[in-house]
Amino acid sequence: MHDLTAFQRDLLYTIAGQDEPHGLGIKEELAKYYGTDINHGRLYPNLDTLVDKGLVEKGQADQRTNIYSVTRRGRREIEARREWENQYVGDTLEAED
Repeated sequence: MHDLTAFQRDLLYTIAGQDEPHGLGIKEELAKYYGTDINHGRLYPNLDTLVDKGLVEKGQADQRTNIYSVTRRGRREIEARREWENQYVGDTLEAED
């Protein structure tokens, strides 16, 4: 996951957190998070990069709608990232609660 941009990492997390996410649904979730519109020219090439890296699979719900799912490798990458993050902020955040 170290070779992903922050936006690609956010895409991966968003896909992992939804049931059969599709492009428009992913776009809407990210727009809420970023507080700005996400254009197609940014979204779809980055989704394709995640597919090319083997982190996400792309399927079809119908002729116009692609659905995305995190692969086993993608889930392992998410878990490894969370472990890495917890080394630095896990205890700190828990102490503040």
